[in-house]
Amino acid sequence: PQIGKAFRNEINPRNYTFRSREFEQMELEFFIKPGTDAEQHEYWVSERLKWYGKVGLPEGRMHRDIHEKDKLAHYASACTDILYDFPFGTQELEGIAARGNFDLTQHQNASGKSLEYFDEETKEKFLPHVIEPSAGVDRIALALLCEAYREEWIAKDGSITTAEPNKPAPEGCETRTVLRFAPCIAPYKVAVFPLLKNKDELVGKAREVFEKLNSRWNCFYDHAGAIGRRYRRQDEIGTPCGVTIDFQTLEDNTVTLRDRDTMQQIRVSLTDLERIIDERVRF
Repeated sequence: PQIGKAFRNEINPRNYTFRSREFEQMELEFFIKPGTDAEQHEYWVSERLKWYGKVGLPEGRMHRDIHEKDKLAHYASACTDILYDFPFGTQELEGIAARGNFDLTQHQNASGKSLEYFDEETKEKFLPHVIEPSAGVDRIALALLCEAYREEWIAKDGSITTAEPNKPAPEGCETRTVLRFAPCIAPYKVAVFPLLKNKDELVGKAREVFEKLNSRWNCFYDHAGAIGRRYRRQDEIGTPCGVTIDFQTLEDNTVTLRDRDTMQQIRVSLTDLERIIDERVRF
């Protein structure tokens, strides 16, 4: 596997970061036994689609574009593009190609060295074929942002509805902006809040909890402003879990654990907190 910068002589960069002159590319060269190309190609298409689902791109907005034989490169036996429904249209995120032995043949010819592989199990010697998944990192990041971004109306009873474009919130509702990232890819997994910043006992306990959680995950400590405003700030950057240290914490060693998407809050013992967070944010 490798990842790095690539460059394109692009006349018309457009659609935010989707098409640009400089971009990040990642690819994998997976070496296989000749004759297994079709099976391995389908395996990698399936695995990559599963991965996109895990990081937050739903199956209903993902598509396969299977290249016809007359559209393939001369050395390829199969190629499938993985597409996503962006707001500006369905576009490619990744291509997965069965490239045969073309790459290793070129290296062999240029170097004069054999790149054949000897299989100890079958006692066969062969030049491996290659399956190459190749994806645009910037495009994936843009897809994740498009999928996660929401503007929502919050009613007084706590019910959540998707905000309608260019319309004010209904009477009695407030608007919140939230990034509904899959928890496993959220930049910050947990935010820790002391209920009041001018109470040393709350701040001290909050710092203690923060340091412990931050040793496992990327966490955010926030003590500035009203607790509701702090919740909203974390919603905006996609933090899935919020932990509030209040006066009850000092009495019974429990904290409030808030869920970003539902905004529901539960009391959790500090002895169970790491386990519960791990279940929520694990890949």
